[in-house]
This record gives sequence, structure tokens and C-alpha cells, in this order.
Amino acid sequence: VAELRAAGTTVDVVELPGRVPLPDDDSRAAACAAWDRLGSATCPVIDGLALPAFAGMEDALAASGAIGLIHHPTALETGFPEADRESLRRMEQRLYRRLKRLIVTSDATAERLVAEFGVDATHIGVVVPGTDDAPRCLGSGGPCCEILSVGTLVPRKGYDVLLRALARLFDLDWHLTIVGSPHRNPEHAAALAALVQQLDLESRVRFAGEVTGDALEALWRGADLFALATWFEGYGMAVAEALKRGVPVAVCSGGAAAKLVEPEAGVVCEPGDHVQLSKALRRLIFSPPLRTEMGEVAWQSGQKLPDWKTQAVAFAGNLSRA
Repeated sequence: VAELRAAGTTVDVVELPGRVPLPDDDSRAAACAAWDRLGSATCPVIDGLALPAFAGMEDALAASGAIGLIHHPTALETGFPEADRESLRRMEQRLYRRLKRLIVTSDATAERLVAEFGVDATHIGVVVPGTDDAPRCLGSGGPCCEILSVGTLVPRKGYDVLLRALARLFDLDWHLTIVGSPHRNPEHAAALAALVQQLDLESRVRFAGEVTGDALEALWRGADLFALATWFEGYGMAVAEALKRGVPVAVCSGGAAAKLVEPEAGVVCEPGDHVQLSKALRRLIFSPPLRTEMGEVAWQSGQKLPDWKTQAVAFAGNLSRA
């Protein structure tokens, strides 16, 4: 948004209240009200997370030439009953087909939309997120391996898998800081806190909540390893940020995140396999020299990532083609 505005485009951001991704009455009412306020010359771009709230408005979306910005289909979220996931899938299939264009954040998401949601590939544009410049991080410098994980506390991020993987490594010196808001799914956040107690990890795991600015930068500077046991990522912005800073990574192969990671920059495991992840983490936690080697590759890889200015130009180009 900032780069589009800097380039002379007028951008209004409308935040919608209500439940996501399964819309409730508040979600639908907010979507309708926001839609009614749009000017006739507006090009509506709807974030995929909010898109299900527009179900039933397909004709209006089609008539306006609305565009969807899809990080990943919400039907791929985990932690829902299968009936709810199927309802989201049908909802998104209808909505995707009525939008003039879909802009997605990775080739992996584009492939899923074509294969599983019946979207015409010619109606999809891929624009990966930019990554801000960041100083190189050289780690904590201490005997304890400081592990950082960044992402909202929702089932898809696989924090329960990461906690179970680390719990097996009771003989190694490590500490995990989890940065992420607990408010999107308070029940799951509470379950994670209970799991930490169950696994007897209270002294080793800290839930930092939502952290920004200098406080987040300080956590990055002190990180020896970035870990995220996600089930699926439409891109993997936190992974990209780790690479940009030269922090070695341990991730799972769901979606696009693993595609960012060169083999020598970290380890990639199957989603949900806490035993395999534990074995991979053991190598990294045990060996500071290995982390140093992987951190160098991560740094070199991170310097190749595109910046926001470049990606804003690509995004604007997709808008103009819609």
C-alpha cells in the first residue's frame, strides 16, 4: 500500500470486523456496508481472508471487475471440521470464478487454484511479497540455542508439532520464543499454553505475543535459528525475513515456504511429522558450526529476494491487466 501510494495511486484500506475465515453475520454485514460505500471509479481488491464474507454478492463482484488478493485459499486452513472446510471450498470456488483476476503470492498457490479450485490459469497473476532490507543477525553468542518462531497462533502454523519436536530434545540446551497474536484463535492459543505445561517446557518456551518494531528486531538479532512447523504457507514471509537476516531455518514443506529454502540454508521436513523435525532440529541445535555455515547460505539467499518497491510495480501491472 505504501509503495503504491508513493507511485501516485490512491489506495483506501477498509478493515472489516467479524469472524474469519468462516463468516458470521457481522462479517457479512460489514462486507455489504463496505461494498455499498465504494465509488463507481474504484477498483476493488479483496483480501482472500475476507473474501468468504462476500458470498452471495458474486454478481456485484463480477460487474465491478473486483480482484482477489489470495495468499492461500482459506479452505486450506487447519483446525476446522471437515464440513466447514468443504463449505469454504465451495464458497471460494464460486467467488474465484466471478472475480476479474486473482493475484496470488506464490506459484504454489497458483497451482493449487488451478488444480483444486478450477480457476483458469490465464486469470491468475503471481506477485510474491517483498522483503525489507535488514541487518545481518549473528545469533545470541551464548551456549543456549535461541530459537525464534513468528506467526499467528492458529492451527495451520503447527506450533503443537514444533513443541512436540523440541520436547524430545531434553538433553540439549535450547530456548524457544514464539512471536504471534493469540487473538485470532484464543482457544488454540490456550491449548498451546496447556501443551507447554503438559510437556514440562515452561522454562524453555516463551509466548511473546504480537511484537513489532525495535522489540521484534531485537529478537531477530538474538536468534540462532528460525523454526516454523507450518502445515501450509501461501508464501512464507517470516521465512523470507529469516533468510534476509542470515538466520538458518527449519520449516515444513507445506505450500510455498520450503521453496524459499536452499538445501544448505536450513532443513525441510514433512508437515505434521514431529519426529522427523526433532531429528533435524537436533543437528542444528547441537552444532553451532553447522548453524554458522547454514546462516551464510541463508544470508546469500536472502539478498536475492525482491524488495517491496519492485513488487509494488509488479502488483500495479497486474491491476492494469485486469
